[in-house]
Amino acid sequence: MIRKGPRRETGAGFLLQDRLRIACRYCSLRANHPANRCNGASVRKAAALALSGILVAAPALAEDNWKPVEEIKFYAIAGKTGPELYESIGERGPKIGGGKTRVIAHTSYVLTWDRQFDRSNNACTILSATPKLKITYTLPKPAQKLTSPVKEHWETFYEGIRRHELVHGDHAKDMTREIVRRTVGLSVPNDPKCQKIRKVLIKEITDMVDVQRAQGRAFDRVEMGNGGNVHQLILALVNGG
Repeated sequence: MIRKGPRRETGAGFLLQDRLRIACRYCSLRANHPANRCNGASVRKAAALALSGILVAAPALAEDNWKPVEEIKFYAIAGKTGPELYESIGERGPKIGGGKTRVIAHTSYVLTWDRQFDRSNNACTILSATPKLKITYTLPKPAQKLTSPVKEHWETFYEGIRRHELVHGDHAKDMTREIVRRTVGLSVPNDPKCQKIRKVLIKEITDMVDVQRAQGRAFDRVEMGNGGNVHQLILALVNGG
């Protein structure tokens, strides 16, 4: 949604300040793995990591003088063994997809913008775009203290999942930088009310988000596939105790 803010007149023409809000939860891969068996225990429920990403080249202009806000939120899981902990993730993990699918962890973001438009010469030009990006990582945390060797196995699993999610936070940052660099300086002629440029702007951003999601899904397939990093983390947890 694009909301028009206050307008002020300068010697160069009218400047419009505009705010664009994007709220996005990363796409996730569903990981309905077959039961992992270890020490006679069967882990029937699996989850997925929420992922999405984009890595793009940046044009020469546009300043990179903003910083994202990042936070970690935990959800509690039960269990004293690796299989029990993973089973609990399947039962308590955050829901996505309209509440139909639980995931191990996910990364979400809210992106808002302060933009300034120049209406001089009967055109509309984006003079600046200042992003405000908030990234939230949701990760599992055991509700009770673990003992060796489960404690060490869990720490390895958690750190791997955390690092994985941080990659997706980086993807969100890269996408935001690309939006700035691709849209600052964008100009549409015969648009004194800055209406046409909004349609162009929305298309540009939508295209970048689509690329981001596609690359995230590709990253998921590698990480969650047989022998992938996340797949190995899961196996080490459930088979290690």
